[in-house]
Amino acid sequence: KLRERDVWSGKFDFLLACCGTAVGLGNVWRFPYLCYKNGGGAFLLPYMLVVIVSGVPIFFLEVAIGQFTKLGAIKSWTSLCPLISGIGIASAVIVFYTLCYYAVILAWALFYLFQSFRAELPWANCNNTLEQPSHMPGQLDLRTLAGTDRGRSERKIHLSCRGILESKCTNTQPLARTDFKLKAKYVLQITDGIDDLGGLRWELAGVLLLAWVICYLTVFQGTKSTGKAMYFTATFPYVMLLILLVRGVTLPGAWKGIKYYITPNITKLGEPEVWIDAGTQVFFSYSLCIGVLVSLGSFNAYNNNCLRDTVIIAGVNSGTSILAGFAIFAALGFMATEQGVSMEDVAAKGPGLAFIAYPKEVLLLPVSQLWSCLFFVMIFLLGISTLLTDTLALVTSLGDLYPQLFRGGKYRKLIAMAAGCFACYLVGLTMVTRGGMYILQLFDFYGASGFTLLWTASWQCVAIGWFYGDQKFYDVIEDMIGYRPGPYFRICWKYLAPILNTAIIIFNIIKYDPLTYNKTYNYPAWGHAIGWGLALSSIIMIPLRAIYILCKAEG
Repeated sequence: KLRERDVWSGKFDFLLACCGTAVGLGNVWRFPYLCYKNGGGAFLLPYMLVVIVSGVPIFFLEVAIGQFTKLGAIKSWTSLCPLISGIGIASAVIVFYTLCYYAVILAWALFYLFQSFRAELPWANCNNTLEQPSHMPGQLDLRTLAGTDRGRSERKIHLSCRGILESKCTNTQPLARTDFKLKAKYVLQITDGIDDLGGLRWELAGVLLLAWVICYLTVFQGTKSTGKAMYFTATFPYVMLLILLVRGVTLPGAWKGIKYYITPNITKLGEPEVWIDAGTQVFFSYSLCIGVLVSLGSFNAYNNNCLRDTVIIAGVNSGTSILAGFAIFAALGFMATEQGVSMEDVAAKGPGLAFIAYPKEVLLLPVSQLWSCLFFVMIFLLGISTLLTDTLALVTSLGDLYPQLFRGGKYRKLIAMAAGCFACYLVGLTMVTRGGMYILQLFDFYGASGFTLLWTASWQCVAIGWFYGDQKFYDVIEDMIGYRPGPYFRICWKYLAPILNTAIIIFNIIKYDPLTYNKTYNYPAWGHAIGWGLALSSIIMIPLRAIYILCKAEG
């Protein structure tokens, strides 16, 4: 006998779960970096445009689809629009790739968390070491953790290695941050290329296993355990972020950074890269097109006001990104004043910008070891909340396809979920070898890239706006929430969002640069072939499924 489908045990479970999956590393680290890279306040204009035209409408679309069909991503699209039901399969493939490498980022966060328990923080001065053998090459930059986020094209992972060996602890590097990056080479021991994976990093393999065990123990009871976990994992990071913000704005020169953050450089708006970064950032931070929102919405009551929830979650999501920007730029203003340089020159414009700024503030707080621990706990919680909801989404989609396996009995579900988590762990092990960073970049740059997300989003809008029918879907929404939304959403689904997404895809193709590591190592042709294989494995699902349906249909 099949067990009944899970439902949220409380109203706030759904809101916190959506906030947990949407508010992640991309909001707190990647958004400030993109603002800094693209001229401060100038980035906010295209970002808000993409949020309004594409982000919020597609967010609402996915949640409403799940709430209406009571199914995960794969089966929901099969019931709504069979011809383009490959959308659900593409989403499942993308979320699987995301799970495999996102857990590795959490493993790095756990490693640095354990380093924070030392009597003196390793990055506090130039005399600390991580007690590694001196012959081990390669290093893990603190900033690496920020380079990915559902991780979400461009979520490139950069390790700023160039010039590290020559760096010294000077007055312009009071944190000895460069020195710590050199000492952190103990983590990766990276090889010279993807053709040499080297041995397994057992320390990272251990913390990676710990991350997956935590994920499994939280998710195996379904919505009940996951929803309750979100009360902590989705709220604690805000406490830490507010502490860093308050400390940042009280530092000398903080307003110099904040002014740079909120003052737009209009000339930047003419650069295609600004619009590409804005589009991909919105899709990553809102967790669109990976099936998570459809699955989370499927656990709602049929008459839940999902439009109201969408507005709340969108406000929290973008508000968190903007709040994190104030915290980062306040610290950067202080660093610029301290070093006597301009805002443009204060730090490298890499995705790990925040991993320069936040540790700076941590060292200025009393009992810095405690705050460092809380800092990396915040990183872990931001990541684990995303990992939990992504795992739940994949399990939901598979549970709809194989109900006897996932809802046929308690122990069947436990065993199936354990097998799934272990499979992701095995794939992740390839990324904690000495050459694993090269593999992780392939998954991040190609497998879960902005290109695949934008492609899937465009087809979602076409499926509802033109095949299922925008007015027909409005009838569904009216039946669920009790009133008919204004024309804004259907205009976005039918016209504006597909046009904008397609334009960003074209910009991505025009501005495409082959993946490199640290801007110095060029992947071999077969490495790029593997990467494009990962990307096409999700992209091709939509046309292949359509061809299959047409060939199978009668008449």
